[in-house]
Amino acid sequence: MSVGKKGVRQSKLLSYLKESGYESLEQLATKLSVSEQTIRRDITELDQKKLARRTHGGVAFLGGLDSQDYLRRRFESKNTKQRIAQRVAEMVSDGDSIFLDAGTTCVAVAEALNVRENLKIVTYNLGAVIALKDRTDFTMAIPGGFIRHIDGSVIGDFSTDFIRRFHFDVAVISASGIDTDGIMGDDNHWEVVNVRTVMELSARTVLALDSSKFYRAGLVPLGPISDVDALVTDTLPDGNLREILLQGTDTKISE
Repeated sequence: MSVGKKGVRQSKLLSYLKESGYESLEQLATKLSVSEQTIRRDITELDQKKLARRTHGGVAFLGGLDSQDYLRRRFESKNTKQRIAQRVAEMVSDGDSIFLDAGTTCVAVAEALNVRENLKIVTYNLGAVIALKDRTDFTMAIPGGFIRHIDGSVIGDFSTDFIRRFHFDVAVISASGIDTDGIMGDDNHWEVVNVRTVMELSARTVLALDSSKFYRAGLVPLGPISDVDALVTDTLPDGNLREILLQGTDTKISE
């Protein structure tokens, strides 16, 4: 393979890492249509250039991410996210064990949980940890790993093993979108694996997302809306998806 083609491939590889923060060898090999051995060689070169860091079975991005999109999402529709978060907090009881997913909406949920007492929280969302860091009656656990700079998530395949140590009364999850067939999706395979693991370990799963995510398909399927126990959003969509959401789960509208 020529140096030119390798350069194009490594540029694409870095683009994927900028989006997700972490990718497994298998994911990259599939996306780039090359062998895992080729990906390993690319990762070694990028690691030497301090653009990425090799991990067991994958690679983490070390370059400066463009955080403009994250900052935009963090502040747009802030009131909407706060209303959704307050509704979610009403579904949590004092003393519950909680999982909080990545994303801006789950940071808002963390802030809203300040009305509760004696919670036990597991999360890889550092924004959520910061929001609750002064609560001496809360117990919080986070996995070790690499920081995804764009949203402050602790990333890595090893976080799945960490999550399996716990059981949850309530798991609060997010998604990149829900498509026309009611299938939840995310743009990151690592997050989907972790969220599916969390759902298996939780007595109740609550999906918290705003209405901008409707009729949007995530890159990686997370499962049908019927896999969650409750959906909390600001308003329901029109059309076929509205009926799917109403029939598939307990839907709550924030006001």
